Amino acid sequence: MLRILLLALSLLLPPLAIAAESTANNPRIVIETNEGDITLQLFADKAPITVANFLDYVDSGFYKGTIFHRIIPNFMIQGGGFTPDMKEKETREPIANESKNRLHNTRGTIAMARTSDPDSATSQFFINQRTNLRLDWAPGNEGYTVFGEVIQGMDIVDFIATTPTKTAGGMGNVPQQAIIITDILRQP
Repeated sequence: MLRILLLALSLLLPPLAIAAESTANNPRIVIETNEGDITLQLFADKAPITVANFLDYVDSGFYKGTIFHRIIPNFMIQGGGFTPDMKEKETREPIANESKNRLHNTRGTIAMARTSDPDSATSQFFINQRTNLRLDWAPGNEGYTVFGEVIQGMDIVDFIATTPTKTAGGMGNVPQQAIIITDILRQP
């Protein structure tokens, strides 16, 4: 019942619902792409390990020149780990899953991608194009850690999600034309 209520509310409320609760200690970042910019508020107060990890990658310039390599319309766009020639970048050690932080995979939130191992997230992330509560933590479901939310540029996310895809390098849902992350930067 609670999930149904949350879903109904997420469809009625703008994406800034979570951001309104954030504090001044939660940084903002801009994902610059060849299709436009996406500004996010990160939630260091709710996902401190995840945000620190993400910002370490941001500050090192790791994301510069990576791509959104997996796009599924009406679901999510995923990036942060591959170059335009579909070579996976070497990452640091995985981090602990913080999906019990009570943040939900609602439209416009950013979460960490991972393997079937809940504690396997490194650099890859995804932005939910729609509300995906099935990705939340629940008993028996380890979930995916939400650590921020789009506050500007959701139209860019929606546009990227319409990109035609193909199978490449053994992976499906790869954009036919590269969606390049030119950089990810902290906002002052």
